Amino acid sequence: MEDDFEVEMSPLCQKLTADGKTVEVEIYRGDAGGWILEVVDEFGTSTVWDDEFDTDVVALEEVKATIRDDGIDSLIGIGS
Repeated sequence: MEDDFEVEMSPLCQKLTADGKTVEVEIYRGDAGGWILEVVDEFGTSTVWDDEFDTDVVALEEVKATIRDDGIDSLIGIGS
């Protein structure tokens, strides 16, 4: 028997571009009821924050602050 578990995706999921590079921002509901923040780069490398966020808005603000403060390269892995 399969579990039909549907992930609740935030309407705030989007692509963000900085310095000519783009990442896919995915925000979805976690098991604990909070929001999980995941960023996928052009190589398919995923970065997931350890803690869940109270709202999807706070999660989006966090990734924007990370790109602003640390640069988009901090979220991009090494391509093959």
